[in-house]
Amino acid sequence: MAWGVGDALGLSHAPADVPAETAVAAPPRAPAPVPPLASIVVPDQLRAVKAAGVVADALAARGRPRPTITRVATPNANPDTATTGPNPGTATTGPNPGTATTGPNGTGPNGNGRNADAGNLSAVTTLRAALRPGGASDAYRIDVRRAELHVTGDLAGVAAGFYRLADRIRSGAEVLPAAEVGRPVAPRLGLRLTDAGSVGREADPKTFGDDYRLNTDVVTPALLPDAPWVDAAAVAGIDAQFRQFVDHAAAQGYNGVVLPGFLEYLTFDGVGDGHAVYPAGDPHVDRARALVAAFGPVFRYADQMGLKVFLLTDMLAMSPPLEAHLRRTVGGLDTADPRLWAVYRAGLAELFARMPFVAGLMVRVGEGGEVYAGSGWDYTSKLAVTTAEGVRAMLRALLDTAGPAGKEVIFRSWTVGVGEVGDLHTNPEAYGRVLGGFDDPHLIVSTKYTLGDFYSHLPFNTTLFGGAQRRIVEFQARREFEGFGALPNDLGPLHSAALRAFLAANPRVEGVWNWTQDGGPLRAGPMSLYLRAGFWQLYDLNTYAVARLAWDPDADPARITADWAYRTFSGDPATVAAIGQAMALSRAAVTTGLYVGPYADTSVRALGLEPPPMMWIFEWDIPTGDSAALDSIYAVTGDRVDEAVAEGGAAVGTARRMRALVAGTDPATWRDAELRQRFVDTLDYQVDLFETLAAYRSMVLRHAQWLDTGSADAYAGWRSAAGAYREARDRHRQRFGGDLDLPAYRFTAADLGALRADRDPAMAWAARALLVLVGVLVALGLRGRGPGGAAARALLLGALRPWRLAGLPEPASRVDRMLVRLAPLAVLVASRLVFTWFAAPAHLLVTLGGWALFALVARLAVGRRDPFALWAVVGGVALLRSVLLLAVLAGRGPGGYWFVFWTAPARRAVYLTVAVAAFCWLFVATALVLRDRYGVTRRRAAGLVLAAAGVPLAVLAGLVAWIGLERALTVWNDQMALLPWGLSRILGITVYLGIPAGLPGYAAGVGVALVAAGALLSVGRRVTGVPMGQEPARRTR
Repeated sequence: MAWGVGDALGLSHAPADVPAETAVAAPPRAPAPVPPLASIVVPDQLRAVKAAGVVADALAARGRPRPTITRVATPNANPDTATTGPNPGTATTGPNPGTATTGPNGTGPNGNGRNADAGNLSAVTTLRAALRPGGASDAYRIDVRRAELHVTGDLAGVAAGFYRLADRIRSGAEVLPAAEVGRPVAPRLGLRLTDAGSVGREADPKTFGDDYRLNTDVVTPALLPDAPWVDAAAVAGIDAQFRQFVDHAAAQGYNGVVLPGFLEYLTFDGVGDGHAVYPAGDPHVDRARALVAAFGPVFRYADQMGLKVFLLTDMLAMSPPLEAHLRRTVGGLDTADPRLWAVYRAGLAELFARMPFVAGLMVRVGEGGEVYAGSGWDYTSKLAVTTAEGVRAMLRALLDTAGPAGKEVIFRSWTVGVGEVGDLHTNPEAYGRVLGGFDDPHLIVSTKYTLGDFYSHLPFNTTLFGGAQRRIVEFQARREFEGFGALPNDLGPLHSAALRAFLAANPRVEGVWNWTQDGGPLRAGPMSLYLRAGFWQLYDLNTYAVARLAWDPDADPARITADWAYRTFSGDPATVAAIGQAMALSRAAVTTGLYVGPYADTSVRALGLEPPPMMWIFEWDIPTGDSAALDSIYAVTGDRVDEAVAEGGAAVGTARRMRALVAGTDPATWRDAELRQRFVDTLDYQVDLFETLAAYRSMVLRHAQWLDTGSADAYAGWRSAAGAYREARDRHRQRFGGDLDLPAYRFTAADLGALRADRDPAMAWAARALLVLVGVLVALGLRGRGPGGAAARALLLGALRPWRLAGLPEPASRVDRMLVRLAPLAVLVASRLVFTWFAAPAHLLVTLGGWALFALVARLAVGRRDPFALWAVVGGVALLRSVLLLAVLAGRGPGGYWFVFWTAPARRAVYLTVAVAAFCWLFVATALVLRDRYGVTRRRAAGLVLAAAGVPLAVLAGLVAWIGLERALTVWNDQMALLPWGLSRILGITVYLGIPAGLPGYAAGVGVALVAAGALLSVGRRVTGVPMGQEPARRTR
């Protein structure tokens, strides 16, 4: 068992291949001149007119008169073409603003001789679109023809060219570099997806704060509980938000949008007689039809603007009637069964028929459950597709529907470690095992660029270096684990390096998917909503950069950041340069202030999982206080504790430098004084947060160091840091506790752990005192005389030599009879109180309840006979086990116990071996005393012991089953602070660790079986003539 526990915990680590991040600021530059455009001529088609408006807005932002826009009818020239269908038209593309060279697909000048001097656009007064279908997708060419700029291409290309010009004008870049004059420009990556931004979410202070649910639906705010099922006014509001977002995404260069939703739009009228899933009159049917009618036109706008529309769902997507149908017709939720997927195939066909503009379905199997469910309906998902066979069966079924319809299926390889496919996301071997040989032209595999979740200190995802499938790379602009976008965090250089690495290794990489707002709980962090509320401009940098890098992966990230600063904040070169310098420092601040470097730069395995590099903040904004994470971080850090502690202070220094750079800019040079103040406030928040985290980092590492070494210096450092932490935490809470834009981090879990750590020295002294008392009791037992001597002697024999109790004289003293029960009980209770820091009643209920139930059944087994010998055995073994526990606690308290448990395999194995042996000894000793002292046969003694063991197992396991295993584990863990507090607030402890939810029921069943077996064995006569023959009538206390 000891080795089994060791294998289960399995803490191991090795250096990780973390990419080096080097960020430099672009040198100051004066803004380039703006051509005096007075007229823009475009075809009278939505995309072209919208793009022309963006150019006009950019000119106005630079102080130029807004040009007139002339729409020209083009009845036979490349009309707005849908992006979906068996032969989809060209999708809208976006710009590669500010790039001085053509994209990788450029082919050089056209040689028509009509281009004027590219360096002089001062005479250009007209911008004209020239539609020329038949070229490369998204490609365009810009020529100068006397006083006109001509943008030539298909409709998507013309729009892309206009957007590029607009961005260069707005960002102060050279509008038309000489290298691009007359040359075709096309994006390097053809599929550039975005999420849905903040559509459908409102900046309502009542809903932001501690809501850690992960639902991302955009339609639920419009739901009504009954007919007509949707609120028309709410739909109109979502429609306006969606149009704003689509226009912005198209202008930045994206050509696809991913919207959550699938099951809510389905009636399953293609299954059976049309009522097999939802019977006649089921409200799911009318609601689905109402949602399609209401939101179909809303989402179609993206298609009209040239953005492919993908719907996103977890699998298995589920509703109660659907689950009942599957269990009734398929016999369960066997995801390898084609009959199950036939139902979803019918649903997908219905979706494509009812929303023909939808380009495909994106599917995730690696997460799911109630935490992702929206309010107002009963749609949810189950984490059920956990085998390679299940994944392949699912993909085959969906592709057999999507392919003939000209649609695509995007399969997300993201998984959280559950099941056979748990490492699909990070393990190339698992990727090959699941998807090897499975190729389809309509299948795209989408994968996060990191070898894990969106953390720093992670290698690039090695599964993206291979694979036969079409691939797209996932990025997150509003980094959920790094402040939800509230902290400056310029990811451009890192994303650029990742894209270039993947493209160099894998020709199948053809796109990106950028998350502007999504990821993690959407209402637990700052109340920032992309384009609509809060300081969203800060993380818009990363969205802007991903689009430009998708067009041209070789673009200079520093130049992109400067362009963003110019277009967003100021046209002053000095101010733009200062912002660029601050942003160039942002990654150094984040990667040291939010991470413990010596731990984060390693690849760690524990509990059969791969813990993230930010385990001390688990997750999002919750610094953890659990011993498993913090002790493991210390163990991995090794002899680099001083370095790890110093990182915290260095991060504070970097944040202060960033603040000084931004605060030192001239306020008059900013276009918007409020944005400047937001930037400075953000940096004040970062400095304060990093000061608090630096103190906390020092406290937990020095505490672990003291647990490990007992060093007086470590103890002094821990106590000093503890005071600094509490002072910084209180200041942080006071300053930002009520701020929804810059919310205080939540130190609930940290304080739970800190409180218990503070008690470690006192608990160690209490354990030593209890050991002394037990020692006195042992000495009294060895002497065997005087008040209590007989009881102490009996307890000593009961613990070590229970067979000798048969010849022990009956004690005459009432003191001995009281002591034989009360002394073990007192030590048992006190030792468990010490073990739990006097803070975990749930643990006491289980442990002491188990002892009490065992003792009760054993007492009933001896009936009217004198129980003194029985109490001597049960109490003696309880003392023996308590001494073993106290011996460990006497070192450095419960913290020291758990430190050894998590980090010292050899010492843990020794302790568990002895502890398990002592546990088993209880049953052996009880059986011996029943046989030798009470004249019970071996068979009956074994039966009685089995029953005594089965009752506590059945009762306590039944209690846990009644409460619910997840709830019970959550209560226990909150009190013991052993595992991350956030586990139960995210997926749940049982899901994350793969603990079957029905385990307590099974355990209770085993307990009942033990009782039944014991009852059968204990039927029979009691043997007479044993040394107990002289006890006709004994005391029964």
